[in-house]
Amino acid sequence: MVKSTVPLSVLDTAPVWRGSTPAQSLRDMMDLAKNVERLGYHRYWVAEHHNTLSIASSSPAVLVGQLASVTTSLRVGSGGVMLPNHPPLVIAEQFGTLEALHSGRIDLGIGRAPGTDPTTAKALRRTTDEMAGEDFPKQIAELMAYFSGPVENGSGKAIHAIPAEGNGPPLWLLGSSGASAEVAGRLGLPFAFAHHINPGNTLGALEIYRESFQPSAALAEPYVLVCAMVIAADTEERAEWFASSIGLTILRMRGGLPQGPHTPPEEASAYPYTPEETDLIKQMLSSRIIGGPDTVRRKVHELLASTKADELMVVTLIHGQENRVRSYELVAEAVALGQPDQVSAL
Repeated sequence: MVKSTVPLSVLDTAPVWRGSTPAQSLRDMMDLAKNVERLGYHRYWVAEHHNTLSIASSSPAVLVGQLASVTTSLRVGSGGVMLPNHPPLVIAEQFGTLEALHSGRIDLGIGRAPGTDPTTAKALRRTTDEMAGEDFPKQIAELMAYFSGPVENGSGKAIHAIPAEGNGPPLWLLGSSGASAEVAGRLGLPFAFAHHINPGNTLGALEIYRESFQPSAALAEPYVLVCAMVIAADTEERAEWFASSIGLTILRMRGGLPQGPHTPPEEASAYPYTPEETDLIKQMLSSRIIGGPDTVRRKVHELLASTKADELMVVTLIHGQENRVRSYELVAEAVALGQPDQVSAL
């Protein structure tokens, strides 16, 4: 089988399932990282979400440090840190520390969304200022400045971000819109697009990114990572059964119903859906890659061809750790991963 020249990577939200605990989800995260490293995956990113009962990944910097400690070659990073939630100085110090301890293996992916509801966002920031992320480019500039050298904040005294100064990891911009794509291109940063969140905007946003790209010290040419939801199993039927959990989550979100831990497929597949609800779920899942090996192989390559992505990141929502690991094994086989002939330098 021909080896893939497109690196494969992982986004993990540490999903929490009914009947389990957030602590178990974090232990599963560490186990999954070791497994995908064995499979040849390139990088492993963790998300930032708050006040979400179905997600245990709330502290990317802490998780990145632990992931780096339990793996040896895998790049690990944030996918991403929601910059408006944090002082740029703190993020610089945290990721400068990680880079110092795990040199050459850390990524700092940043986004502008709050990763939570408005009430929790206010609790995180302790203020209503900049809640809309309107100062996001300014925050990025401040963050980058801390990695470059001392920063003058107008008080006449320089601020040194130690050990971040001169010790910054690669900076990525995450997004699901053309606005984020334009910022990433203008700053000459690699761009990670959340296809799993906004699939209808993928091609348009990537076009904006490539057209607006300006070479920088970080990057000479545009670099696109596309993150897709993939549910892979040994048969079509089993993959669709696993995906029933996502369908029920979507239905509850669209209906404004309370969101608890994810529902296992044994329960989700037996839910008494109306015909209208069934049609809605089918429509919402149509952009996800769900199926057996042949379907996954075909749809993955179609996505890569249409987006011309330099890298594919996979997020999966499957109940049961063994099933989850198996899904990533099947994705690796589907794109003939093995040891890639070409691996990203980023």
